[in-house]
Amino acid sequence: METFKSLADLGFAIAAAIAGGIFIGILLKYILAGVVDSVKSINGMCGALNNRIRTMNNDLIRIDTLVSSRFGLRVDLERLARTDGKTDARRD
Repeated sequence: METFKSLADLGFAIAAAIAGGIFIGILLKYILAGVVDSVKSINGMCGALNNRIRTMNNDLIRIDTLVSSRFGLRVDLERLARTDGKTDARRD
């Protein structure tokens, strides 16, 4: 009964606008929840791919070092130091 009294006091247009706003708010909350879940799963996949890239980079450096030492070539220490994003601190 109180709902009908407030509807009569406010007018139908204002009450419909409020109901529409509530509906749009609920709809946006539902849509954004789905988007956030998708973004979280994509973020997890990116982290896994980044880990695989680091592992592959380390394996390639290891293979390069083994091949260089096997054939008596000089190992590029500057390149090895750059793999972690740092400059070589050794002075040999």
